[in-house]
Amino acid sequence: MKLPHAVSDRESTERRIGFAIALNLTAFFCFSVMDTSAKWLVTTTLTALQVTWLRYLIHFAWVLVLFWPHHGKHMLRSNQPALQVLRSALLLIGTLFNFAALYYLPLTVTIAIFFSSPLIVCLLSIPVLGEKVGIRRLSAVLVGFFGVLVIVSPWNESFDPHIVLSICAALSVSGYFVMSRRIAGVDSNATMQFYTSGIATALLTPAVLLFAPVSLDIGAVSWLTALLIGSLGLFGHTLLTRAHRHAEASVLAPTVYSQIIYVVVLSWLIFQQAPNTTTVVGTIIIVVSGLYLWVRERQGVVL
Repeated sequence: MKLPHAVSDRESTERRIGFAIALNLTAFFCFSVMDTSAKWLVTTTLTALQVTWLRYLIHFAWVLVLFWPHHGKHMLRSNQPALQVLRSALLLIGTLFNFAALYYLPLTVTIAIFFSSPLIVCLLSIPVLGEKVGIRRLSAVLVGFFGVLVIVSPWNESFDPHIVLSICAALSVSGYFVMSRRIAGVDSNATMQFYTSGIATALLTPAVLLFAPVSLDIGAVSWLTALLIGSLGLFGHTLLTRAHRHAEASVLAPTVYSQIIYVVVLSWLIFQQAPNTTTVVGTIIIVVSGLYLWVRERQGVVL
């Protein structure tokens, strides 16, 4: 006979995990809409540099509005400022490469390449985090990279060299993920958000003002789209942070692959672009490899 309090604890845990998964799924929907909006902007109105700047500028403005009244100058105080700066710079570089790639490549291709991030993180965790990775997990990484190779198809006459931009984005974002693990729990969400958006804004503003100032007459739709991108950046990252308060990262990891559903639908609706065969096959290979790594990590297995 099960004790009432044991049943209640289990149900409470299940509810927390279910809530966390819902938050993560919503966050990745936000990121999918953000990428879709960014692709529309870079192909119609603005450059990748300008869109990246607006994305972080608006994100930073929201951080000041929402967090400064409560946290004040304490947001600036980090226990690991150098690592926070490095983490923020890696995300900025990844965003810039990603938005540049979106000008040339379909959303379905850029998101498929992004799915290689867990594989890259697995490799980076060895020298950076001192984690041990066995032969089976390394084999899964190699299989996943074969999936990337299928998507890239360098042997094909239709090979697009701009896919290198997407690969660079995945490498940079993977570095961001590793640094996020490295400094997990070191600072508050307000401080993390301040550094993430503030460093990027500070680095990009001089370049934009000097070389690519944004015209005020780009149109109301473009301004609203830019506002949406910056707002979704803050909202999505906040949801991810809250989700990880209710469930372990290893439980939530597979939710990242929900983006392929979102992106396929949005790409078809907005740009009338459906994934081709090589993209579908390569994506399946990458996802299966990533899920295998997730299972091994959940089991706490090194080999």
